Amino acid sequence: MRAEVRQVADGTYLVHGNNVNWVILKEGDAVTLVDTGYPGDRPALLESLAEVGASPEAVAAVLITHAHNDHLGSAEYLRAAHGTPVYLHPAEVPHARRDFLQQATIGDVIRNAWRPGVLPWAVHVIKAGGTEQHPVTAPEPFPAADGAPLDLPGRPVPVHTPGHTDGHCVYHLPAAGIVISGDALVSGHATSRIKGPQILPDFFHHERARVVASLDLIGALDGDVLLPGHGPVHRGPVRAAAERARERAS
Repeated sequence: MRAEVRQVADGTYLVHGNNVNWVILKEGDAVTLVDTGYPGDRPALLESLAEVGASPEAVAAVLITHAHNDHLGSAEYLRAAHGTPVYLHPAEVPHARRDFLQQATIGDVIRNAWRPGVLPWAVHVIKAGGTEQHPVTAPEPFPAADGAPLDLPGRPVPVHTPGHTDGHCVYHLPAAGIVISGDALVSGHATSRIKGPQILPDFFHHERARVVASLDLIGALDGDVLLPGHGPVHRGPVRAAAERARERAS
């Protein structure tokens, strides 16, 4: 499968892989990569870099919203093969090392197999390498104070939005009015019948109540473009998107 690369702003690209997205932020010849898809998405990941005129060597850093297998897939590959630093929230660093795992289990999937789309999604996960573990050997916490932009292409600002995992972060691009929302706020999913702003089904979250609470943090960010971990780009006030997701979660 080829990745679908969509430019959403100058130097900002949302890439649709196998039922999961990643984001490329480009400045000159350098890029920041936010998330990396499933392990099986690696060819598509590399193709997406080439499509925007970049290469693995040009990746200044990998930022991870959260360390689930469909977002962490090629992070260790880039770190080991190209020396690319992999940054996460401090609470997510041990998760990326696989000191523990906060992720839906096989039992969770079986208990939710009655839901529309869950079984086809599960088959896809297996094919895409989503049941494999690819821990990052040396993940690093963000090299900046809380609330400060990272000195990387795009100048993303990490915002801690716990719940989906303890260390889940969204990335705010204030100058562009963009929020990269990971799995804290999505616009669609293979296991969901609805479209538009929403949270994922409950069994995907480590702590659902904190996911819902984190919607207030996302809604407080100034922006009118949402780049989710799953689903298409969502255009419109981020505050309204967060409110809509909260309504649907109630």
